[in-house]
Amino acid sequence: MKVEQVSLNNASWKKDLKGLNRKAGLLLIFMSPSFLPKKEFLTKVREQWPNAIITGCSTAGEISDIYVNDHSVSLTVIEFEKTTCKKVSVKIKGMDCSYHAGKELASQLKTDDLRHILVLSDGLNVNGADLVSGLNSELADNVCISGGLAADGSDFKKTFLIDDGSMEDKLIIGVGLYGKGLKVGCSSKGGWDSFGIERKVTKSKKNVLYELDGKPALELYKSFLGEEAKNLPSSGLMFPLSLREHETSPPVVRTILAVDEEDQSLTFAGNIPENSYVRLMKANIDRLILGAQHSAHDVAKTMDSKNSELAILISCVGRRLVLKQLIEEEIEVVRETLGPKPVITGFYSYGEIAPFKEFSACELHNQTMTITNLSE
Repeated sequence: MKVEQVSLNNASWKKDLKGLNRKAGLLLIFMSPSFLPKKEFLTKVREQWPNAIITGCSTAGEISDIYVNDHSVSLTVIEFEKTTCKKVSVKIKGMDCSYHAGKELASQLKTDDLRHILVLSDGLNVNGADLVSGLNSELADNVCISGGLAADGSDFKKTFLIDDGSMEDKLIIGVGLYGKGLKVGCSSKGGWDSFGIERKVTKSKKNVLYELDGKPALELYKSFLGEEAKNLPSSGLMFPLSLREHETSPPVVRTILAVDEEDQSLTFAGNIPENSYVRLMKANIDRLILGAQHSAHDVAKTMDSKNSELAILISCVGRRLVLKQLIEEEIEVVRETLGPKPVITGFYSYGEIAPFKEFSACELHNQTMTITNLSE
């Protein structure tokens, strides 16, 4: 595997494209919504790599090596030696289509030698939990899935997917990686602290939460946020919910995508089942950085970091809002753990898709650092 990476800005992107490997078969493009020459850039990339798979999405921050940038493009070009790739895309009308979209995507990609699927999805019109359930329903246990939901800074207005030379919303893209020569390691860890009492979900539908303990969900949630309530939904990124569906199930984190004042509901990136239990969460800066380190440690255990060639990091926009100027520290601890060899790329997202660790099922996460490590 040969991997090259460059961070591009509005002024010098044409110059910085020169000299990159033209034999690359896969290009990952993580693009800021505020990067201005989007269409011109994608046209140029398509011209220079006419036979490559080109995919990516909009972000809430672009990761290049140990740096987190804005108004930029993180471009990674990959030439595989033992691995073949296939890209499929599924257009959706809305969140209700998410499960079937996941099934369709997986069914188009699955073969006996499928090793991994990288999934990139619209961040606002997809139920991420249903998408993952649809994917899991079609795939064998030995196929790893990772990826994330596209972002739009902290604006929550419109995200886009990059599908060859076009940019589209309401789209889900899957890149299948095939071959016994590919080695994959995945992990996802958070680091948030729960506080307050656990509350029962008494009314919900899919990913829309209406009542907690019989009380209007938005009203109750606002009472915790205080002054930050006026900044919803973006302020909700700093106060996610810990969801426990069953007594024996590990908790997962859910982040708000939208609020509805009329029916006092909260819409989340994943499902909030009735009769489940939730607790409010808040940030602990040291624990967030430690969570990123633990995620890197779990990945390093699954494969020899000396042979690692590419690490794809997908972290949540909520972590970025909390860590602020310290945000690059969570990237630096990943680099320290994985060592100097792998190229690091990625983006800040509205949701992360990955297993917790090796041999566990793929799930939708929020507020985590998700790492996908690839080598041949």
